[in-house]
Amino acid sequence: MKIMKFGGTSVGRPERMHQVKDLITRGDEPKIVVLSALSGTTNSLVGIGEALAAADRSLAKLRIEELHSHYLAFYPELLKTTEARAKAEAIIQEHFEFLNILLKISFNEAINRDILAQGELLSTKLFQTLLEELNIPSVFLVALDFMSIDENSEPELSKISEKLTAILALHPGEKIFVTQGYICKNHRNEVDNLKRGGSDYTASLIAAAIQASACEIWTDIDGMHNNDPRVVDRTRPIAEMSFDEAAELAYFGAKILHPASIWPAQQFNVPVKLLNTMEPEAHGTLIKEKVETTGVKAIAAKDGITAIKIKSTRMLLAYGFLRKVFEIFEKYKTPIDMITTSEVAVSVTIDDLSHLSQILEELNQFGTVEVDQNQTIICIVGNLVSETKGVLKSVMDALLPYPVRMVSYGGSRHNVSVLLDSTYKKAALQSLNEGVFKW
Repeated sequence: MKIMKFGGTSVGRPERMHQVKDLITRGDEPKIVVLSALSGTTNSLVGIGEALAAADRSLAKLRIEELHSHYLAFYPELLKTTEARAKAEAIIQEHFEFLNILLKISFNEAINRDILAQGELLSTKLFQTLLEELNIPSVFLVALDFMSIDENSEPELSKISEKLTAILALHPGEKIFVTQGYICKNHRNEVDNLKRGGSDYTASLIAAAIQASACEIWTDIDGMHNNDPRVVDRTRPIAEMSFDEAAELAYFGAKILHPASIWPAQQFNVPVKLLNTMEPEAHGTLIKEKVETTGVKAIAAKDGITAIKIKSTRMLLAYGFLRKVFEIFEKYKTPIDMITTSEVAVSVTIDDLSHLSQILEELNQFGTVEVDQNQTIICIVGNLVSETKGVLKSVMDALLPYPVRMVSYGGSRHNVSVLLDSTYKKAALQSLNEGVFKW
């Protein structure tokens, strides 16, 4: 059995849902189809939640009505028969009645999570209605019945495996199963989610839970590119890469893949394929355990970075100093991306600013603290890239015109990272594209 995940753009228009239908009915291998919400829906639901949180019920009502209108225009183009259209209309009505009820009750975070779950539930129910209209045998699975996270918001893989395996056993001989990405239950049995981009994570978790033959991630571009095609001219898709390379790229900004989504598949060695819904015959990118090629394979950039430098001639070399610094970030559950040290200073980068003021206040006890915001991490990734002769020189030569704030080299065998001001991002990516790849 394989997993096929389709993102918001792949299901965002009626004709694209029909393309998805064509893709999942090819071949005889059983498959679990994981769908995101229709493109734009999650953003709209976030807006509804924000309006309710601000007690602006009139704005929330307006946003609900706008989204409702979108779905009322969507389903007649998706479905042809009177019976199927009536069913779709009832589905849409049920979900928007729920959203309108929320206008009358007190808002809290649990309600907000319920709001965010509506997009995936709607897309999968409408898609299931399409399959039924076309007499395509399929089973509708509710992700909330098997997808769960613990008190630390970490997926409970063993429980997911146990529950999902039992559900699948109830449907022997079935070839197509349809379920939702992103949504789950938390340790309080409340509706929750795997955060933005979490449909990739869902697909990878399911693949690991049932030890699938492959996990296919279908988007609107033909695989992982060697640089950001939205910013840089002349990029190309990568035919194959290792799990380690893909994980580095996903974490440091490659938008095609959710940062957490590689780990579950990697644990059970399930190949991940990045494919293009609009060009299904394109090779895409295959992600697997090991690759033979070495050197620079791709570049990614992560924006919204803040650099913090702690300078202290008195304490830096003292026993336990770094531990005390890191304990502050741990206290506020703020991950660190990069770190560099010198005899008198240590610099770190973070992308979560939720507790920045508290962190800075506690760091001030150790010395002078400097903060640089609006920074970008550029990550140069490739198998054994840090051990490949000449790579660092070509990277630094390409970045010579730009003031580099930090360099991380040697911490990973597959990654060289640099930090610079975000105003130089586009030019630096283009310069690296020309300087480190052999065209």
